[in-house]
Amino acid sequence: MIKNKINYSQRKYVIGSVFILVAIILLIKLFVIQIVDDSYKHSSDTNTLRYITQYPSRGKIYDRNGKLLVYNDAVYDLMIIPSQAKNIDTASFCKLLNINNTTYNNNLKKAKKYSNITPSIFISQITKEEYGRIAEMLYHYPGFYFQTRTIRQYPMPIAAHTLGSIGEVTKPEMEKDSYYQLGDYIGKSGIEKYYEKQLRGTKGLKITVVDVHNREKERFMNGAFDTLPEPGTDIILGLDADLQAYGEHLMTGKTGSIVAIEPTTGQILAMVSSPTYDPNELVGRKRGMRYNELLKDPDKPLINRAISGTYPPGSTFKMINGLVSLQSGVINANTPYPCNGPKSAPIKCTHFHGSPVRLYDAIENSCNPYFWQAFQDMMNSKRFENQKAAFKFWYDLVTSFGLGRAVKTDIPFTVSGNIPKMEFYDKVYRGVWNALTIRSLSIGQGEILVTPLQLANVAAAIGNEGYYYDPHYIRSFGNTDDSVSFERHVIDIEKRHFKDVKIGMQSVFEGEHGTAKWSKIPDITIGGKTGTAENPHGLDHSIFMAFAPVENPQIAIAVVVENAGFGSTWAAPIASLMIEKYIRGYVTRPNVEKRILTTNENPK
Repeated sequence: MIKNKINYSQRKYVIGSVFILVAIILLIKLFVIQIVDDSYKHSSDTNTLRYITQYPSRGKIYDRNGKLLVYNDAVYDLMIIPSQAKNIDTASFCKLLNINNTTYNNNLKKAKKYSNITPSIFISQITKEEYGRIAEMLYHYPGFYFQTRTIRQYPMPIAAHTLGSIGEVTKPEMEKDSYYQLGDYIGKSGIEKYYEKQLRGTKGLKITVVDVHNREKERFMNGAFDTLPEPGTDIILGLDADLQAYGEHLMTGKTGSIVAIEPTTGQILAMVSSPTYDPNELVGRKRGMRYNELLKDPDKPLINRAISGTYPPGSTFKMINGLVSLQSGVINANTPYPCNGPKSAPIKCTHFHGSPVRLYDAIENSCNPYFWQAFQDMMNSKRFENQKAAFKFWYDLVTSFGLGRAVKTDIPFTVSGNIPKMEFYDKVYRGVWNALTIRSLSIGQGEILVTPLQLANVAAAIGNEGYYYDPHYIRSFGNTDDSVSFERHVIDIEKRHFKDVKIGMQSVFEGEHGTAKWSKIPDITIGGKTGTAENPHGLDHSIFMAFAPVENPQIAIAVVVENAGFGSTWAAPIASLMIEKYIRGYVTRPNVEKRILTTNENPK
């Protein structure tokens, strides 16, 4: 058999064609790199080009009257490109920066770990004074340059918890949002955190040509590739700076909080948590050290008691129970109940004040037996299928005031407090319980817990005669006059019942036996309610809520002074001073003010 002869001579043409094709591809690629696409040329010039991030000015924060609360001040970050930081006289450089050799080596090691060719911060937040001294000598030290930053400044050292603070971005925060890079700053708490995206603005980029002496010579391509930063949006809060400052002044040396709300909008007028701190303390390079000091402070000034402190509302809760009983139809404003003072049972009254008692008298005298008996009659009423149905009616109306849930607005980290559910009592009492078992609820004790923010919101709802807006900080963005609106909540209780309760709350100030009559303000009508909340950990808490003027409320307020005893002694006068300050702009009762200000410790 004869085999076909293979023509090996043709293979050379195939192999040659392949080589020619590869050469053509390489030539085309080289042409594109050198002539068509100049990005490679730009890359080759990186040794002489400096890419500088242009940080935008962060949005400023104002109060409702246009007073500046937060603004920006320039500082400078000393940047390093490790691969260019060669032949450095470390001794003279450390002397220039006022650091030691160990700090220099540690910072250099950290920068190299991040990147040897990408800029990173060597020393952050250098002041203007330090900058002027260092900048004129920096050309001696290749690889180092300055980048302008801004830090926050607080012309009025108030509202630290509300305004919040900014700090260096963390790795998890960078992973969550690609906008941030190592060394950037981000809102850490309060308004700064919640409105971070509005406040931060948009970064820009500047490319400059740098000579061999580390000196910037000119803008690369006359700035053709530069981008301008876009400043952050200014924010106007509902906060009244003067009222806030006055509230912090009144609470000096005391533990507790004040929350004031504009009832018609839900905007926060003041939010005081005491003890507090100067927001300027958490600015600049000292932030970390000072934060740790505040964190270890036994008085816990970092805690915002106005939104996270929970307390039994005591007698202030009687207003809600009264409204629920009225809405149930079991009682009306003139339904009488007997009171035998301290001899009453199973819940006694704090004092003798006459009997029988009707709604207005019961509110004025803060009569425990009245509200217990009204609660009992509602729970046992034939209007409901059984006591559990009556309890559900009670629970649904109580929680409609915003209790038992966290406020879901721009006030971060609020807590829900506690309004006990039916399931809780079923579990505790194995399904067998009645009005007598849970009688403490009738006077705001037992398992009920509220925050000062929630209590102020209850005052706003009563003052509005049946509705409220979710409490919030924001008023508007930028220079617009359009206020930011929030949801309006309507409570399923007839308006006439709110009017009855408001009459009783006004008698707390104006009645002969009113528990807050010593805090009455001439020519300003106030509806309020004192409370003395039992405290298992020490002395009782002094609590008060109010709104004013009664006819058309401009302010609703709640005050808690921990371990201070009766609500009429401390919380009520503080609230009345705040109300007068807001409505009048000044205080006409210096004797009341002096007593509060000169008692700078919680009464023992």
